[in-house]
Amino acid sequence: MNISQVAKLTSLSAKSIRFYESQQIVESPLRSSNGYRVYNDVHIEQLKLVARAKAVGFSLEDCKSLVLMSQDPNRTSADIKKKAQQKLDDVEEKLAELNNIKRQLNSWIDECPGDSSPCCPIMDNLQGKCGE
Repeated sequence: MNISQVAKLTSLSAKSIRFYESQQIVESPLRSSNGYRVYNDVHIEQLKLVARAKAVGFSLEDCKSLVLMSQDPNRTSADIKKKAQQKLDDVEEKLAELNNIKRQLNSWIDECPGDSSPCCPIMDNLQGKCGE
């Protein structure tokens, strides 16, 4: 199978596929006599795993680890669950940060009259002039 066929099957671009290979996240395919990459079902499985893992926020390093785990007959579901839990904890932390940002912006917007005056509590807050 060639790279364009693999790209269609995995919903990844050829550029992404080559990048994942160069970063050793997935196995590099053998090359044909004309130098073209020749992919097999193992490559497809690995690339689909990476695509799905990236879609839920796993880093490239995490993806590499997950690909290695997928090939390890001695892996445990506890190890995989731990990785997923760590990712969920990261997401929860980011959501908390975003909610704090949202609250701050809402507060500033509520304080601002939004009129033709140059006086703006939003700018004052951004410049650190509040409470001085």
